[in-house]
Amino acid sequence: MPISPDANERTPDRIKHRPSWLVSRAHGISFGLLTEAFESSGTGLRPYHYRILSALDQWGPSSQAAIGRDTGIDPSDMTAALVELEDRRLVERRVDPAHKRRNIVTLTTPGAEVLGELDRVIEDVQAKLLAPLSSQERHDFTELLRRIVDR
Repeated sequence: MPISPDANERTPDRIKHRPSWLVSRAHGISFGLLTEAFESSGTGLRPYHYRILSALDQWGPSSQAAIGRDTGIDPSDMTAALVELEDRRLVERRVDPAHKRRNIVTLTTPGAEVLGELDRVIEDVQAKLLAPLSSQERHDFTELLRRIVDR
């Protein structure tokens, strides 16, 4: 259930300053900004598509299962996402000659171009999300989040 914009005013005092609540609120804000930015990008893609394209760009051709594990996308959702990307010719899937039951996914040239467009969308979202912070605070905040996530 989404948290209303005025949640800070209606949040009980014993909750509203707890880190877990604040991280949850920040996630909601971030998710809303991402959703809005992707919807208005004109690409028809979603953040999970960006994760797939990014993984392929960074690590090269990979099995469908490995991409799902590396990006945190559920296997049942991975197939549908790849079909969408393949229909747009942003990725290619081919049967792995060494393992006939496995698909190898490759980023196409148009896929790399769309990834560049989405990089700009993501940069804009980061700027909006972190707008209340100074440059140094942005750096520090990101490093602190990384420490929490990487433990």
